[in-house]
Amino acid sequence: MSQLLEQLRKCKARDDRGMMANLRCILVDNKKHRAWPALNRLGVAIDDEDAAFIAGLFATHPEETAKGNFGATCKAIEQVKDINRGDDSKLTPTERRFQHLLAAERGEEVYSRILRMVLMAKAANVPVNFERLKTDLKYWTDRTRTEWAEAFWTQGVASAPEEVL
Repeated sequence: MSQLLEQLRKCKARDDRGMMANLRCILVDNKKHRAWPALNRLGVAIDDEDAAFIAGLFATHPEETAKGNFGATCKAIEQVKDINRGDDSKLTPTERRFQHLLAAERGEEVYSRILRMVLMAKAANVPVNFERLKTDLKYWTDRTRTEWAEAFWTQGVASAPEEVL
């Protein structure tokens, strides 16, 4: 996985917009075929859905951090987007989306919900820990969900990821 992210970082550094555009196609069902040559150049097997998905996410929002899990990322999104929330007894829109993400089943369902949150992270200028996200997707279990929930809802923890690579 580190090799994939190193390759993606190189594409970002040389501003390879064509490669990034092709990689984003993996996120759209009827355009996936456009991403396959780009994935091959990066050494990603076409049937490695998690790696292909991470490559597409990185191409969509290449701002990354080495800290925290995706729960911390979602908390940082909430802190930016839901800053003026009124009633503390109700869930914020980000909390609701995050709950739906935690309830998602492995595969397309979790991918679509993570994609939605990554797009929100992009809009809020919140970096993502792609290394950790890849591992967490591979082991999408109750333990992963609990770790994300702890990072999101534990008071005084999981502040915005600061370190941008």
